[in-house]
Amino acid sequence: MGGIGASLGRRGALMGAVALALSACNREPPLTASRTPPLDMDALNRDVAVLSKRALPGILGVGLMNLESGEHFTWDGDRRFPMQSVFKLPLGAAALAEVDAGRLSLAEVLTVTDETLSPFWSPVAQAYPQRTTYTVEEMLAAAVRDSDNTAADMLMKRIGGPGAVTAWLNAQRIMEIRVDRYERELQMDRLGMASFRAAWRTPAALQAAIDTVAPGKRRAATLAYLADPRDTATPRSMLNFLGKLDAGQLVSQGSTHRLLTLLFQTPRGGDRIKAGLPKDARFAHKLGSSGADLGLTAAFNDVGIFVLKDKRSYACAAFLCGSTASDEAQAALFADLGRVMARHIG
Repeated sequence: MGGIGASLGRRGALMGAVALALSACNREPPLTASRTPPLDMDALNRDVAVLSKRALPGILGVGLMNLESGEHFTWDGDRRFPMQSVFKLPLGAAALAEVDAGRLSLAEVLTVTDETLSPFWSPVAQAYPQRTTYTVEEMLAAAVRDSDNTAADMLMKRIGGPGAVTAWLNAQRIMEIRVDRYERELQMDRLGMASFRAAWRTPAALQAAIDTVAPGKRRAATLAYLADPRDTATPRSMLNFLGKLDAGQLVSQGSTHRLLTLLFQTPRGGDRIKAGLPKDARFAHKLGSSGADLGLTAAFNDVGIFVLKDKRSYACAAFLCGSTASDEAQAALFADLGRVMARHIG
């Protein structure tokens, strides 16, 4: 990933080189010149500013990077945003690194119990107790492609827990992505609820439990979650992660292919960034959404790599926190962001 890079932050400050703009992420200096057109930084800054105003009172964070040259644009690039299910992308990479090292087998069988269940969204939890065993390969696909919370928590526990994922990221010189809690902890914390219980494994049962918590307590918990640095990422760190993944610097070639294949198969989110990309573009992406509670959406995210018909490829990241808009309006905002990205990549 060579080439001279540039970045525009929220106030439009132009950064002249990738190494300077992403110094906190310890990116390598450029080696070769780009063969692809430069990003239109002025137009990106102008159009993303409009989208950022439209997102208010929510806060929008954006990242876009040419994966050939490393040239990149960020908006609020150093701000921490809650990841929600976006964390399952680095989790998948960390698990595959364990497979590459021979410490984990894709054929290993994991057993679901009452204690391992996690809240909706989780088809694995809803299939319990009729089905209780899954291979690591099945859990990986369920977590990364299908965003299953039980699968993610069980896979994360198997490789050492949230701290092990963050430590692995730090070892890869990705310093601004934090994974601190299991889904069964985080989702309850953000709603001011007690520890997750197996009886809440269906959506209806979970909603009934949520409804027993006083609205004031739930709102206070959500605001505390939005201010919490745990389980967050910055747009620039996500570009760093995606760039290293694309370059094959995180896991083996086979594991990289496996992970990207799962991301290309993501079944939802076609109304977000993907809706604004050219129809013939391919998009390997991971979503993250808290859902709305009391009219406030804590997190609405979409990150990934899109590949154009001419084989040019770009990493992108969009994080929206604290929005009071409907899911449809947030998705429309991201679709327009996809159009802005496609229009200004040259």
